[in-house]
Order: sequence, then C-alpha cells, then structure tokens
Amino acid sequence: MANLNLTLKVWRQENAQAQGRIETYKAKNIPDEASFLEMLDIVNEELVHEGKEPIHFDHDCREGICGMCSLTINGVPHGGKKVTTCQLHMRQFKDGDTIWIEPFRAAAFPLLRDLVVDRTALDKIIAAGGFVDVRTGAAPNANNMPVRKKTADAAFDAAACIGCGACVASCKNSAAMLFTSAKAAHLNLLPQGQPEKNKRVLAMVRQMDALGFGNCTNLYECEAACPKGISVDNIAKLNRDYMIACASEAVGVYA
Repeated sequence: MANLNLTLKVWRQENAQAQGRIETYKAKNIPDEASFLEMLDIVNEELVHEGKEPIHFDHDCREGICGMCSLTINGVPHGGKKVTTCQLHMRQFKDGDTIWIEPFRAAAFPLLRDLVVDRTALDKIIAAGGFVDVRTGAAPNANNMPVRKKTADAAFDAAACIGCGACVASCKNSAAMLFTSAKAAHLNLLPQGQPEKNKRVLAMVRQMDALGFGNCTNLYECEAACPKGISVDNIAKLNRDYMIACASEAVGVYA
C-alpha cells in the first residue's frame, strides 16, 4: 500500500445564489486503497480540526447502487472509469496529481451547496409514468407469464439504471434521454407494462421537457459516462415508442 499526496481543486459555493469559486486543498498521506469519498472524508476531517467549513458532497450507500455520489472529477462525471464516484479508488491517481472536483452541471440540477445538487427532476420523471398499475395481492409465480430471454435481458439491462444523473451532466444539451428511456424501456419491454405503454411514454417525455432538460443530439457521451453501461439503444426505442404514442393519440386510439 502506498500513500499519495494530492492537490485538490474543489468547487465551493454556499448556495445557488452565491458566487462560486475554486478553492485549493492539500490531500496528504491518502492510502491508494481508499475510495474517492474516503479521501474527501480525510480532507474534511482535517478541515474540521482546523475550524474550517468542510466540503459538502452527496453520498449514501457507497456501494455503487444508490446513485447519490454525483461528482464531476477532472471534467468527467464520476471520473470516467465506468464506475460511480464511491467505487472510484485512489489507485487510479498518481502521487502529486492535481484533481479538479466539481458538481454535476445542468439547469435541471440546481446547486444546493458546494458539490451537492438537487436531482429531484429525475424523480419527477419517474412519478409521471415510471410505474405499472397492478392488482394487489399475493405475488404470482415467476413462470405465470413467459417472457423471451432476449426481452427479459434487455429489460433487466435497462433496469440497472441507478438514476445518478451522469448522463445529464455529460451531455452538452443536459439531456435526460438515456435516463428516461431506461426507465421507460424496462417496463415497456415486459408484458406487465404493455397496457399503459403509450400513456407512460407520453407522460415521461413531456415531463422531461417541462423540467428543462435538453434534447438528444446523438453524441453518446451519456453512454460513455454511465457507470452501469446503459445502452443508447434505449433512446432509439423511446423515440419509436413516442412517435407511435403521438400518432395513436392524434387519431383517438389513446387519449
């Protein structure tokens, strides 16, 4: 195990209305087996001992499943290693490196403080249609409704999305198409999601637009930044489903 001495360039901002700035901190004797968030914990502990305000950042599970750790590291959401920030380890860096740490940048993600942003907009997209209406009662047997393996695999891959917002932060348009398409696809692909498919697609896309997210221009930066490897094929499927839903609504098949 080796220890690293690093220079951190961290975005500090008291609130959305305050003037933001980059401040420099020294991270000394950081174990290379520590995670990125553990490194920030060490720096914050030193700041507290010095009587200074610690760096505010978002986190929860620290296992790569909750999507809370939304940091832009050296200009790339999550650091560009195809893992979440909490799974990024300091062995990816070298002694003496300078690391730039900023919040996710998007109009739909208002800044709360320092590196913490409000990603409630993603929850609102799900609330608009990311669900199925079912009868309550005992859980049915898993084989009651046969599903092709290829379809089940595609739905499972889409459902892997953790809603971290890296796709939005990486896109120059701040588009949420990868997130929205994943949340729609994992329901639309399965039989349980078919009855409300058109209603779901229209509601989720219109809510996404209303919240101020940009449109997709096929740069695929979202797929490159996604720590769960969500495919842009889901965006193509969402666009097809949206056109069909709009046509059905226009002719009165779905209102």
